[in-house]
Amino acid sequence: MEKVKAKVLCGSEFLDTEVQYAFGSDLMSDVLAYVKGNTLLLTGLTNPQVIRTAEMADVVAILFVRGKIPGKDVIDLAAENSMAVLTTKYTLYTTSGILYSEGLRGIEED
Repeated sequence: MEKVKAKVLCGSEFLDTEVQYAFGSDLMSDVLAYVKGNTLLLTGLTNPQVIRTAEMADVVAILFVRGKIPGKDVIDLAAENSMAVLTTKYTLYTTSGILYSEGLRGIEED
């Protein structure tokens, strides 16, 4: 959170949850195809489908990039599903690079 200067939108009680992987995508079909669970999802897509997809893929937390902030309905849905939701002003590319340099790896590197 500190490295990407993220702000918590909901789920601060879940910030101690350790994630094994990060996955960046705006295509929810890719999330369903590749995410194995215990993953931090990086996306710029802010509709309720993101939360529904994350729930199905056992995503632990969602980090919205490019300063995107979802609507209250999306944040409430994430809270109902016990997910941490954060936002950062960095782009998907920059956020991925920062997290990778800090040791968080992608799924394909398993």
